[in-house]
Amino acid sequence: MPSPLFRRLRRPPTLDLDDIQATLLRARPEPYFGTHAILEITEPAAGGELLRRLAPRVTSAARWDEPRPSWLALALSHRGLVALGVPETSLASFPANFRAGMAARAERLRDTGVNAPENWEFPFGTPRVHVAVTVYAASEDDRRTEVAAYEKELGEVSGVRLLSHQDFAADGFNVFGYRDGFSQPVVEGSGAEPLPGDGRPIKAGEFVLGYPSETGVPLPVPVPDVLGRNGTYVVFRKYHSHVAAFNKWLHDNARTEAERELLAAKLVGRWRSGAPLALAPERDDPAIGEDPNRINDFDYAADPRGLRTPLGSHIRRMNPRDTRLTVLTDVNIRRIVRRGTSYGTPLPPDRLKDDGKPRGLDFIALGARAIDNVEFLQSEWVGSGNFMGLGKEKDPMISLQDKGAYFTVPGTPPRRVRNIQSFNTLLGGEYFFMPSLSAIRWLGGI
Repeated sequence: MPSPLFRRLRRPPTLDLDDIQATLLRARPEPYFGTHAILEITEPAAGGELLRRLAPRVTSAARWDEPRPSWLALALSHRGLVALGVPETSLASFPANFRAGMAARAERLRDTGVNAPENWEFPFGTPRVHVAVTVYAASEDDRRTEVAAYEKELGEVSGVRLLSHQDFAADGFNVFGYRDGFSQPVVEGSGAEPLPGDGRPIKAGEFVLGYPSETGVPLPVPVPDVLGRNGTYVVFRKYHSHVAAFNKWLHDNARTEAERELLAAKLVGRWRSGAPLALAPERDDPAIGEDPNRINDFDYAADPRGLRTPLGSHIRRMNPRDTRLTVLTDVNIRRIVRRGTSYGTPLPPDRLKDDGKPRGLDFIALGARAIDNVEFLQSEWVGSGNFMGLGKEKDPMISLQDKGAYFTVPGTPPRRVRNIQSFNTLLGGEYFFMPSLSAIRWLGGI
């Protein structure tokens, strides 16, 4: 049985796949290995030289459905574009929140308290985050080969500094033990055929600049056209995951292993295998989690009260599907392509004390509206419950919880599970622009 990440190119693509970076359409392997690196440009000419050297290594989305041992993605922050010497007319054509950067948008993102920028790890929150380079690979050997190739180019260019380097790897399950990364929107024109439950393809302009969006017209494209067209935006947020605290909270609120797993599934909306509560409400069914034709083939039409999948569960918040919302919004323009990764070793469910080792989640969202959408999601769907009629109740997995916070498990009567904690702490992040391959060459020639 193929992985739930598996898709095939079924229709002739109408997008410029040769010019679009691979990461927008190419799913991670399963298992996957990789590296995130942050670079600083200290000399504009050196930045251009590095882009010219890396341009041939940046992988396009052509034949995105065929297996590949590794690929490299490249993106730039607003300050990175400034450091390259991009003309002011071009810089001014980018969205205001991208130009401001993630740290300056902390209030909108509800990044306060321990999640506030002053607590982020270096180099996040500083003006030195200019270029993000990510390598995805199907094996550790392939990762090392790809990283060595790009680091060789970096080592031969003075005037660009490596500020941080983070390796990641997972077998398709995140550090909490949940299968992830498989529920993605279908981009119209990509050639992908929707799987059961995917819904209709969403207009390409919601994900790639220069194409019609859900409104019928393209979203604003940075100028000149060679810079903006076929590009997209990236939101990167690095979290440290408190897996032992999650395990202990489950032990404190459920008596048996079966009860703990059910409570955990209620928080997430899926079992650890990926099987959704909508299809497996009482116990896990790993066969559903392994079947790409079943894992997303559900809606919430028959569950308006959340008796199977709680209204406040993580997956129902992130994609309400056909849920009747108290605060109306067009769900299709809120979709993002997610390419998140896990780092560090998982902890088993019976481990109740933290071992002090780094582990967590890199939240990575791509799309033409990715920055707007993540700010909306963080403020309205993650950090509040008003859109579901849940008042101040927050996302149980990724939000910063208030003292005395609780999670509602609907029923007769409903159960409020109290003292829910923050199971992920933000370590930093940034907004990036992922240029097309032709734009990388243009930037390299400034």
